[in-house]
Amino acid sequence: MPGIEPIERPVVEVVELTKTFANTTAVNRLSFTVPRGQILGFLGANGAGKTTAIQILLGLIKPTSGVVRMFGQDMEQARIAILQRANFTSAYTALPGNLKVSENLTVFAGLYGVRKAPEKIRALLELLEIGHLKNSLTGQLSSGESTRVNLCKSLLNDPELLLLDEPTASLDPDIADKVRKLLKRIQTERGITMIYTSHNMRDVEEICDRIIFLQKGRKIADGTGSQVLAQFQQKTLEDVFIHVSRSGELLSEEEVKERGGTPP
Repeated sequence: MPGIEPIERPVVEVVELTKTFANTTAVNRLSFTVPRGQILGFLGANGAGKTTAIQILLGLIKPTSGVVRMFGQDMEQARIAILQRANFTSAYTALPGNLKVSENLTVFAGLYGVRKAPEKIRALLELLEIGHLKNSLTGQLSSGESTRVNLCKSLLNDPELLLLDEPTASLDPDIADKVRKLLKRIQTERGITMIYTSHNMRDVEEICDRIIFLQKGRKIADGTGSQVLAQFQQKTLEDVFIHVSRSGELLSEEEVKERGGTPP
């Protein structure tokens, strides 16, 4: 109808996602959406299901049941087209250490089909303040330098969706702060949607617009930081994390509603 703007679909839509390994359910009926430009934080103790969920979103493993749609397309039917518009970085993956930084980035630029790759690589190295490392061997970089090179790799294809797994793990406070500020700046300037996993509550508090808390594969909280704090009646997100991790608390839908949260 004239004068009515169409509603934009979420970048990510996950419906009743379940993944079972043998007798273990790693992800249990997980549903959520991520609108364009939002930074969503995935929280939970080890074994909560974060990594499995990310692997499913990347199309690395298939879910037992449920649906994943990105950019309005089904992951199983349009995986290549979807991944051309997305990228991933993790503190736990390393680029080939025997190649120079510029060589690694050139290889990935070729894989991604990046036009004017030398200029793009130069601009990203400067953006991440590591232009001086272009001729350094990747295997000889510090943790902070490696993190920023991996971020540079993940931005080569101008992703609309960026998945980050513990991007500030093992970084000293100064470099971690720089990485957080850089990610927020990239989101603001480029409108990139991000899904961010971390055990660092300061990361989550500073850059995430919204939080999903996973426990035993289920979503037990979904909202802004203040909404999650209210739901669990805690003062800080770290208190929430410790409380849930130590108690193993898995709330029913009725208990979540009583606390003012969003049912899983």
